[in-house]
Amino acid sequence: MRSAPFSPPSPLRLVLPLGLLMALLLTAPMAHAQWKWRDQNGRVTASDLPPPRDVADKDIISRPAAVVRRANAAAPAASAASAVVAAKSPLEKEIDARKRTADQEQQAKAKAEEERQAALHAGNCQRARSQLATIDSGQRLSRINDKGEREVLDDKVRGEERRQAREVIATECK
Repeated sequence: MRSAPFSPPSPLRLVLPLGLLMALLLTAPMAHAQWKWRDQNGRVTASDLPPPRDVADKDIISRPAAVVRRANAAAPAASAASAVVAAKSPLEKEIDARKRTADQEQQAKAKAEEERQAALHAGNCQRARSQLATIDSGQRLSRINDKGEREVLDDKVRGEERRQAREVIATECK
């Protein structure tokens, strides 16, 4: 039996593992601390969280690329006024979402109340106009008094009813 002649490995077999190793080595620094700052005692501190607010901007050695430092141009001496705008924590996101939901619910309630009031005004307006049309029609009108007796409206009472209907129209029909 004859053995197959020796053939060197293909370049792809050598390059592929080397490429994977390089990719892993390049992604490793991303897992390290992204923030570095000098504290009050002069020690360098590294963390994946932003430094405390009392750390001056000049003492921050490095920060993540996605973080932007807002400068307060109106008060350059007030370094505490400049804040770090970083990605929000899940708790902050949840709080913001709940605030937005509560605001939307409050706006929806206010809009529903506004619509209900508008419907009430429209109904009052329609009834007052109908009442005024009935009064102005000239037909004989009557109503039941407190004793349960029917009484016919005379001109004086009809004028008072007309005045009240016009007041309601003036306030409700806008």
